[in-house]
Amino acid sequence: MKKLTFIGILLLVFTFSVSISAQNKGFYENVQKKNVGKVLDDLNLFAATADYKNYFDLYAEESTFIGTDATEVWNKKEFMVWAKPFFDKGKAWNFTSLKRNITFSKDGTYAWFDEILDTQMKICRGSGVLEKIGGKWKIRQYVLSTTVPNGVIDEVVKIKAPIEDGMILEFRKK
Repeated sequence: MKKLTFIGILLLVFTFSVSISAQNKGFYENVQKKNVGKVLDDLNLFAATADYKNYFDLYAEESTFIGTDATEVWNKKEFMVWAKPFFDKGKAWNFTSLKRNITFSKDGTYAWFDEILDTQMKICRGSGVLEKIGGKWKIRQYVLSTTVPNGVIDEVVKIKAPIEDGMILEFRKK
């Protein structure tokens, strides 16, 4: 009887430990989602208020920004040069997140996100990767895409074709 009681206590302790561990993991992930969400919200705020320094401090030193145009693939320094005139005017761009998804690597070092944005270009999609560097989340890659409703894609393709047919040939040469 003592052995059964001892085994029962061990099972209860194990079950309780597993339950607490799962709760802690969920709590930790929720905190990290809030932290990553704050970085992304700050990114939008700093662009809207033309805070050049704080905007670019959110990016890792080795990071990439991919814009809506097929030619817009910049490292951080190139993106800073491209964006500076917009920030110097006092307002870069104004994006508001409408819906956001965030997932993490198993070790909690990387976060992937995708979000639907309300922008001056109407609905856009932001997506990318953040890395925890020195205890802070930093953007490693940011991809901004315009969305095209399926019902008008044929019209959009007709408009894009004269511009992008030549680009396609150039990309194929490389």
